[in-house]
Amino acid sequence: MTSPEIDPVLVSIIGRALKAITDEMSISMEKTTRSPILCEAKDFVTGLYDAEGRMLEQTENLPILSFSLSPVCAHIARKFAGNVFPGDVFFHNDVFSLGNQNNDVAAFKPIFVGDVLIGWSATKGHQADIGGNVRGGYNPNATEVWQEALRIPAVKVVERGVIRQDVWDLIFANVRLDIVQEDMRAEIGACTVGERRLVALVEKYGLDRFEAHKEHLFESTRKMMEAEIRSIPNGLYAGEGLVFFDGKNPGSKYTIRVQITVEDSAIVFDYSDTDAQTNGFVNGTYTSSASATLLTFLQMVNPDIPHNDGMTRPVKIVIPEGTILNAAYPAATTFGNHLCPPNADAIIRALAPVIPRRVTAGWNNLLCSLSSGHDPRKNDAYVDILFMGLKGGSGAMSDCDGYDHIGMIDASGGLLDQDYEMFEQQTPHLLLEHEFLIDSAGVGRQRGGLGVRTRYRMGGEDTQVVTFGDGDEEPAFGLFGGGDGTLNRIELRYPDGEAYRPTSKDMVTGVPSDTLYEQEAGGGGGYGDPLERPAQKVCEEVRDGILSRTSAREDYGVEVDPLTGLVDEEATAELRGSER
Repeated sequence: MTSPEIDPVLVSIIGRALKAITDEMSISMEKTTRSPILCEAKDFVTGLYDAEGRMLEQTENLPILSFSLSPVCAHIARKFAGNVFPGDVFFHNDVFSLGNQNNDVAAFKPIFVGDVLIGWSATKGHQADIGGNVRGGYNPNATEVWQEALRIPAVKVVERGVIRQDVWDLIFANVRLDIVQEDMRAEIGACTVGERRLVALVEKYGLDRFEAHKEHLFESTRKMMEAEIRSIPNGLYAGEGLVFFDGKNPGSKYTIRVQITVEDSAIVFDYSDTDAQTNGFVNGTYTSSASATLLTFLQMVNPDIPHNDGMTRPVKIVIPEGTILNAAYPAATTFGNHLCPPNADAIIRALAPVIPRRVTAGWNNLLCSLSSGHDPRKNDAYVDILFMGLKGGSGAMSDCDGYDHIGMIDASGGLLDQDYEMFEQQTPHLLLEHEFLIDSAGVGRQRGGLGVRTRYRMGGEDTQVVTFGDGDEEPAFGLFGGGDGTLNRIELRYPDGEAYRPTSKDMVTGVPSDTLYEQEAGGGGGYGDPLERPAQKVCEEVRDGILSRTSAREDYGVEVDPLTGLVDEEATAELRGSER
């Protein structure tokens, strides 16, 4: 039987159609989930995969989750081969069978045309609770996986369209919040949207024609990625990133080391010299770490490359088991997603000398908090990750400033703030302040993105605050003469006047109502000589209140007249001349 003739236009149509389907799945999730982690912050992803689990397309609200779906899909396809039927749904979160983080629970739905399995639709979202010792899933005291979460190896929860109620009940009897059941039903619904749309697409063009054009799409994408890699000079490049405090040993520090080999159209990221895993929860899994590598590298290549299996074929990632990026069973690994920023730092430092116009300066590192407790207004429990406070600024590039208030590089695809009113609806807290943080951006010809300051009054009962991150130790680094960003800080001010500054991996229980929560998320690193930044742009930022006159003078050599608000040209020329 001859293969269908390839129509290049149809290849493009199918590629765009697949992206439209995953976008529609994402909209379904946004509109039907209930946890603010999902419907407000969009801490989820949606994707389509072929029958073998190879990536067809994704909508990457959180990229580090997206690139963890394909390995699990392939695992499920192999494990349940011969036992997959129309109407089935599988759940999975297990980090020791290719999951990335236990709170990130995925739903997979097989897609059939007639009796032929043609693909899978999948969603993965960060659930408000997944059992374990601590509400919300982040346990800074954990030393093994069972202290963190309920493990869900690939399990069929719906068979031929009928819920397996015993399996369903077993899972959710180990989860504290009923909202998680509802959000997982929303994940199933989004998968059903993907199933319907992919079936319609295949039926429109015919299965044989679709399969042939799919393979051509993969190959075309591979060639696009190979062309990007060939634009990087051949060579061996090394970089490092630092991880601070493992939650167990004060002052502890770990180094992520990457060696990047570029040889013609292939690239290898080798982490063999990275430090060993910790005895706490500051560890990653292979899947989370490899996802971090991919999403960082994708920021340095053509943004129009389709995200399918062909994109990953020229990329090899080596992360030995037993390192902090690939902890061996049964290690605690909840922090693994948040090793993405120091991993990205290592990659950026390695490649900056050879592709300076395609890298950013350092991004603000994470310092996050999760509050949970009882909301007396609703007589119900709540869990909230303070997304509005945890993101500082991104790093600047050679030709543009950093992005303000988007400092989580693992969330660079689209993780959003909480709406202020929804924050107060979903939690018993009262927001007092949320604004850009003056002088937080690393200075440079292109400045880093601005950080933010957040303050709220805590309410409720049985309140617990968990902090996680390491953005209080090392600021985002500048490049090519640019300055560093600023550090992060969290402080609790109790009603009796006492102040407590949590460590970067802490769990504070019994926080009283009316406690004042304060957080500063720092700015990103600057790029290039700050004396080359246009004086008028510096002046505008002074007038906007995001840069002080002192910083304008001392860092940028620009004098702003306090009466007129205009650049003092004579004083500025003198300042910049003396600085030179």
